[in-house]
Amino acid sequence: MAKRQKVALLIETSNSYARELLHGVRAWLREHPTWAIRLSEHARGAGVPPWLRHWSGDGIIARVDNLRIAAALRATGLPVVDVSAALAKPVFPQIVTDSRAATHLAAEHLRERGFRHFGYCGDEQFYWSGRRRRYFAEHVRQMNGTISFFAQPKLQSELYNADDELAAIGRWLKSLPKPAGVLACYDVRGRQVLEACQEADIAVPDEVAVIGIHNDDVLCDLCDPPLSSVIPDARRAGYEAALLLSRLMAGSRVPVDTRLVEPVGVESRQSTDVLAVADSKLAAAVRFIRDHAGESIGVKDVLRAMPMSRTLLMQKFKRHLGRTPLKYINSLRIERVKALLATTDLSVSAIAERSGFEHIEYLSVYFRRSTGLSPSDYRRQHRAGRRD
Repeated sequence: MAKRQKVALLIETSNSYARELLHGVRAWLREHPTWAIRLSEHARGAGVPPWLRHWSGDGIIARVDNLRIAAALRATGLPVVDVSAALAKPVFPQIVTDSRAATHLAAEHLRERGFRHFGYCGDEQFYWSGRRRRYFAEHVRQMNGTISFFAQPKLQSELYNADDELAAIGRWLKSLPKPAGVLACYDVRGRQVLEACQEADIAVPDEVAVIGIHNDDVLCDLCDPPLSSVIPDARRAGYEAALLLSRLMAGSRVPVDTRLVEPVGVESRQSTDVLAVADSKLAAAVRFIRDHAGESIGVKDVLRAMPMSRTLLMQKFKRHLGRTPLKYINSLRIERVKALLATTDLSVSAIAERSGFEHIEYLSVYFRRSTGLSPSDYRRQHRAGRRD
């Protein structure tokens, strides 16, 4: 029997993203049961555990959150794969969520709800927060929207605490033109934004709609109201990290660069359940489409539910949402198709039926036009790590 390779997983278990990474590693191990895993409780950013200095192992998958951790890992001389986006320049090969794609999903989600004024609430202690700020601003400007950024207060004294920061977020939210769609850099920040809205007596989602990133379902559901969030594909990232480490331990030369994993979609909850337009007929038409997009509806069905001329309906959608009613319907359907392809084993024909496409051929053509991939190719890309 071949000797098992010893692999350390320096990944915390305190949040859903990290746990999904571990699920992805586990899925790879089920296909390639050749590793002996060393996993201990590990707080994010806490440095490497003392046992690592004397550990006789073969490779490491880690959340490299700062240069101090990077230096300690490099000192081991072992192959390392980094599954954190904390460093401005990678020290080891990285596999991380595609922040440009994640912020684009958030911006589109808010735009589809009629928002033209946007805000970004970041956290300056994280490098990736600044990257998401830049990408989100790019998307908003491409949509001809306006954007405001939360200016995080400097720590001027030891007396500064979480309540001070909450009050600062509340003052910033009050200053935004209303209604506004706000992206929080991750779900923890999103929860703070929602709490600040409560403290400042700001109605959510009518005055401010909030979306986060990471889709930590427990955290999002505990928010008031529940927080919408971009769904990363952390399980696939963990699977790809295990695959990459296996290559490194086999002696392959792998460039020190960043490999991006596209997010799955958006989990819509009550924090963005609104249409930010004053036109009541348009709002009703959009609500009808959202409620029935999984059925085989068309523009005629929308007009029957909300009587007006086809020309007027087209004008309203183009003016407020930047697209025709049919394109809006199909965009909702495609997002549903993506989620079902990535997270279920349903056949493509069953997915077509559940997503409102009458014919699988039409789904395939429209899906390729929207994503550049066939449904089967998209599923292959996003199902890695989900076989368990």
